[in-house]
Amino acid sequence: MNRWRKRIIPVLLLHGEGLVKTINFKSPKYIGDAVNSVKIFNDKEVDELALIDITPLDSRSVPNFKLLKEISSECFCPLSYGGKVRSIEQIRKILGIGVEKVIINSAAIEDPDFLISACMKFGSSTIVGSIDFRRDIFGRQRVYTSNGRKNTDKTPMEVITLFEKCGVGEILLNSIDRDGTRKGFDLETINTLSNSVKVPVIACGGANSVDDFILALKNGASAVAAGTKFVFTGKHNAVLITYLSDDENKKLLKYEYQ
Repeated sequence: MNRWRKRIIPVLLLHGEGLVKTINFKSPKYIGDAVNSVKIFNDKEVDELALIDITPLDSRSVPNFKLLKEISSECFCPLSYGGKVRSIEQIRKILGIGVEKVIINSAAIEDPDFLISACMKFGSSTIVGSIDFRRDIFGRQRVYTSNGRKNTDKTPMEVITLFEKCGVGEILLNSIDRDGTRKGFDLETINTLSNSVKVPVIACGGANSVDDFILALKNGASAVAAGTKFVFTGKHNAVLITYLSDDENKKLLKYEYQ
């Protein structure tokens, strides 16, 4: 059947040599081997894959180029990579491996000049700015870096505006409060932020169903991303790598052509 045109992106979290899934960026649960998981997603003809390295900095402070090369060589769809990216040379090496887009989070917020340089050297279409946000102890929305551990005291609006000025081609907007919860996307934030900038926004955090994808798209997201929906099944979260079924594709196509 014909596939619809909006992108539905599985997000894979790399922890050491394997893949994990988190809840609220905590308690990583082992999913399986990264290369084998990518092969399964190949068979399911996914639109795109995003690989985020959340290995603790005390274990490794730079991207795992060897493993990334193995993963990229087995990935037959566009692949984005983020995690521990802090230099132009690292970006050059990642792209040389075969990765299509580089996702930058902590370094982009801490050093906007680095983000500007990356966009100028490699093109906006290659660089994705990543925003992880949640409510702090006072109930205020704040952007966090270092895998959700460091409060920047910046609002999502401040950061998304900064990223647009720096020249990123896309923005990955991830709700820490909804990560792994299956409670649906933070639609209010998606709507507010995506309509405040011209840069395409990828909504992430909380998806449980195709209906959630549709709601995020209706609220301004240009694409949607999810982890739990594509790696777990059932109320006990048994590991099962899946993608969109024919019925789900039909539902998405019906929405698109309304």
